[in-house]
Amino acid sequence: MTDVREKRATEAVQSKAFKRKKTPHPIWYAVAGAVLVAALTHYLPPFRNYQLATVGAYFTVTAGLTVLTGLNGQLSLGHGALMATGAYTFALAQNRWLALPLSFAAALLVTTLAGVVIGLAAARLRGPYLAGLTLAVAVVVPSVTSTFDDTFNSDMGLSIALDPPPGAVAMEQWQAWLCWTGALITALLLAVLVRGRFGRDLRAVRDDETAARLAGVHVARTQVLAFVVSAACAGLSGALFAVLAQSVSPGAFPLTLSLFLVMAIVIGGLGRLAGALCGAVLLVALPALAQTAGERSGSQRLEGNLALVIFGVVLVVVMLAAPGGLASLRLSTIFRRKR
Repeated sequence: MTDVREKRATEAVQSKAFKRKKTPHPIWYAVAGAVLVAALTHYLPPFRNYQLATVGAYFTVTAGLTVLTGLNGQLSLGHGALMATGAYTFALAQNRWLALPLSFAAALLVTTLAGVVIGLAAARLRGPYLAGLTLAVAVVVPSVTSTFDDTFNSDMGLSIALDPPPGAVAMEQWQAWLCWTGALITALLLAVLVRGRFGRDLRAVRDDETAARLAGVHVARTQVLAFVVSAACAGLSGALFAVLAQSVSPGAFPLTLSLFLVMAIVIGGLGRLAGALCGAVLLVALPALAQTAGERSGSQRLEGNLALVIFGVVLVVVMLAAPGGLASLRLSTIFRRKR
């Protein structure tokens, strides 16, 4: 009887290992996403292509934020400011060099350095103190544009010089390709990164810092690296938004943007790239719904505040129905509950 139980246990372990080995590599998801986006851009009208490009730009920042908050447990309320940093750096570099690769590289470099500075300070803070620090960053960065008026043109912002799309490609289609190229590369790198030792260190620090330190994990270094990776994603997202708007101004990155980003990853599902994608879709769909409802009501005050109200209602409903976020829902589970 004991031999039979041992045999069954061995078979169960082997079957689990076999299932883990059969898990597709993240690169196949990236390839499938690229094919899907390429197909959609050929059939969608220009405005829908622009919305698709916006989803890709948001997905770039929500993917990095869900790694920071969901996997490492650091709450950031200042990612909108990091996006503004990347956008302004991209605008200044593009107007100077007129070369997209160099401008994107400059935006990544500057926001990565900003992530190092904020991450070093954040590694010493916990809970509301960390949230307060990142909130202060979100407030301070837009005011810098007013202080250095000659460089950033204050509230008027900067126009960006861009070359026309290659060939006969429409502008919206080219923007969708560009934004989703950045989003898919970001998601692929993050997926590979969190599947390895770095991902295990992130989860260990999130669950118990003392136990992680006893296990040999360098807690402070892990937290700083998490913030740096997330800041680089935010900087790339800001640069993509600068390409979409072909201009950059402080009004494009308000404090509410940082709040929307946090709510989006919570609604989508913390710590999951699929949840980050769901949150990016909501960041485009819900404000559009709020704008339509506000225009029909004829109240400008309602139109300005309705998006935040809708996000709050959706957050409450999702947390009651699916505490793990939208990414935790499975059709089989829903059908089983109905039965």
